[in-house]
Amino acid sequence: MEKSSLLYIAYHYPPVLGSSGVHRTLAFTRHLAEHGWQVRVLTVSLKAYDKWSPEQLSFIPKNIKVVRGFARNVAKHFSLKGKYWGGMSLPDNWQSWIVGGVISGLISIIKERPNVMVSTYPIASAHFIAYLLHKITGVPWVADLRDPMAQSNYPANQTKKKWFQWIERKMVKHCDKVMITCPGAQILYQERFPETSKDFWQIVPNGYDKVIFDGLDASEQQISAVDKPLTVLHSGLIYPYERDPSHFFAALSELKKEGVLSARDIIFKLRATGHDGIHRSKLIHYGVEDLVSLEPTVPYKDALKEMMAVDGLLLLQAANCNYQIPAKAYEYIRAQKPVLALTPIEGDTGQLLDKAGNSYIAALDDQQAIKTAIINFYQTLQSGEVQLLNSDELDSYSRQSQAYKLEETLNTVVSSQKTRN
Repeated sequence: MEKSSLLYIAYHYPPVLGSSGVHRTLAFTRHLAEHGWQVRVLTVSLKAYDKWSPEQLSFIPKNIKVVRGFARNVAKHFSLKGKYWGGMSLPDNWQSWIVGGVISGLISIIKERPNVMVSTYPIASAHFIAYLLHKITGVPWVADLRDPMAQSNYPANQTKKKWFQWIERKMVKHCDKVMITCPGAQILYQERFPETSKDFWQIVPNGYDKVIFDGLDASEQQISAVDKPLTVLHSGLIYPYERDPSHFFAALSELKKEGVLSARDIIFKLRATGHDGIHRSKLIHYGVEDLVSLEPTVPYKDALKEMMAVDGLLLLQAANCNYQIPAKAYEYIRAQKPVLALTPIEGDTGQLLDKAGNSYIAALDDQQAIKTAIINFYQTLQSGEVQLLNSDELDSYSRQSQAYKLEETLNTVVSSQKTRN
């Protein structure tokens, strides 16, 4: 059987640090390469990344060819005294990648003649590159949208929002399929584009990376001793709006004043928030800087080891993200630790964690409900009682399991293209 060839367009690819998006693309491209696909990844030059580590390069399978097109962050490389023309950041700060990506992509397409190409969000320029390459070459296009682009309150910049809406319309007109991560996003887009069929929007959920998790040292499973405080971890970005921890901090402050919690009992570690300055001032305002620590970014494997080692895990997500599920939710499920999930239970993330178990759920903006959830969560941590999932149940939440859905979608597109030809 003839091997299918794929061009995968993604800003987030090793050795970048600081985004969960890289792990979805890495797991999917690895899976496809292992299942006979000839995979080429079109990404950015290393100088485009704000943070990266040479150690992360080892994650890239040897049978995947990586092409890096010229790209720079406008705010970092093209600004004068911190200022730059706003038009240079449309549709995002990596606009310069569009030219470099199209040139590098054309060269790759001419050489490799891929059967299909996939572009990935959250860097909108990747979709714009794919659109231009599709128009020039006719290669079928599948967009991995993951989460919705244009939302009611995002982007705040109206010009950028119009760009996002324009890209969404181009996807609907020119893509064979668009992939999203959860049912809420599918409903949102079907309402936005009623002319599309339900089958056009393919749900390919996020998940944890089974290959990497299975390779972690099982001996590093617990860090808290009897004479030390329990440790709870939030791993990853805490956006000031979509993951605003203010009500959580306020609830902690009240529990501290009431004598329910102290730094001798429990510590909440916020790892790699991306907004430490904002959150530090809030910690001081609520007087809980002794209960909550801000920790720096660490390599991905170290972050996963930490999830496996702490006593409990923390997730923050506002109601405006009800149709999104962050990748960390699946990693938390795999870690099999109690989860304090501050997100509406009716949202996709709340539904996922409620089904998986071991979760104490309260809306991110409901301070009283958060207090109750913290108390119940804390009592579970003290008891050490955890409901464990079996191996088959855990595997169902892995990216490897979801990658079969991606491969099925791509096979359908390739087969359809061959039929048309």
